[in-house]
Amino acid sequence: MSYFDYAATTPLDFEAAEVYVQAATKYFGNSSSLHDIGGQAAGLLENCREELASLLGVDKTGLYFTSGGSESNFLAIEALLSAPKKTGNHIITGIAEHSSIHGVLNRLKGYDVTCLPLDSTGLIDDELFINAIRPETVLVTIQHVNSEIGTIQPIERMAQICRDNQIHFHSDFVQSFGKIDVRRAAALVSSFAFSGHKFYGPKGVGGVYIDPNISWKPFFPGGSHEKGLRQGTLNVPAIAAMTAAAQKINKVSSDKFLLFRKTFIEMLEPINDDVQIFQAAPDSQLPHIIGMRIAGIEGQWMMLECNRLGFAISTGSACHVGMQSPAKVMQALNIPVEEAKGFIRISFGNMTTLEEVVRLGEKIVDIVKKFKGSMVC
Repeated sequence: MSYFDYAATTPLDFEAAEVYVQAATKYFGNSSSLHDIGGQAAGLLENCREELASLLGVDKTGLYFTSGGSESNFLAIEALLSAPKKTGNHIITGIAEHSSIHGVLNRLKGYDVTCLPLDSTGLIDDELFINAIRPETVLVTIQHVNSEIGTIQPIERMAQICRDNQIHFHSDFVQSFGKIDVRRAAALVSSFAFSGHKFYGPKGVGGVYIDPNISWKPFFPGGSHEKGLRQGTLNVPAIAAMTAAAQKINKVSSDKFLLFRKTFIEMLEPINDDVQIFQAAPDSQLPHIIGMRIAGIEGQWMMLECNRLGFAISTGSACHVGMQSPAKVMQALNIPVEEAKGFIRISFGNMTTLEEVVRLGEKIVDIVKKFKGSMVC
């Protein structure tokens, strides 16, 4: 089967897998134990922290390891709210944020949350963002790259506005780290989250950066791991494998993904009148992800047809699968519910070939023509 769902997860890199096995067998000690075997694991852990901090361009003292992006988002938001820059109870976020962000915000008591939509290009409008800021705004949380249509938000500009207004800024880097340079944005935000399985590392491991100048308070009292940020023994082998994967993916050029995107869109020309692709200008668009809808065809049906023909695509974020409502990005773009049900996502990865891209485009065109041809007017 040809895999086109890399935005959901990636296969574990072979060399990263070898690192995992070596670490699990040679550095198996608990990194918090005081004996030599624990000390060896702790040494490996700190080497990984230093290397990832270098790749991200941040102070290693603010980098913490977690079980993945969702936990990182939760811990970051709770940490920032425990140490606001000023008094207030207002939070700004986006309608299209990952479910883990909305999950945290929905459980908060005493906070007023403003959710911003996306404009027709999949970006948050500058003027709308600025006008949403109030004197009592204490936190803004906006994802760097949307997981369903791949648009890149102007995080650096937003973070600087927040700095000027004494507002913490958190960003979900899960879809951006490993695909675009995040170093400049990382230097401006209060915190960000990332996840290993999005860039060919293991599942169940990730990280969160919180500016070391913030005197946060732990959400879970009495925790002894990661300076009290979280509880539970750290998965050092997975952290080592994630670091190895990050070192490799950081060197990958995006040129081939630009070619894949261009080629796939060109393959859809015979059905152009039925296709709507949600995207921004090239400098604000991750080429790896194509979010689109085909008029009159439900996304789930298209996904199943592609699966039957040997192509794995998706209908949006894997964290949204099973819900009756359309993908959140469709709501954020103000797409009517019936039209939104037609959404599908194609995402490319390191193992994708141009031949596969061409064949997928051909098959989707064939499916649409066959479906339209079978319709009775």
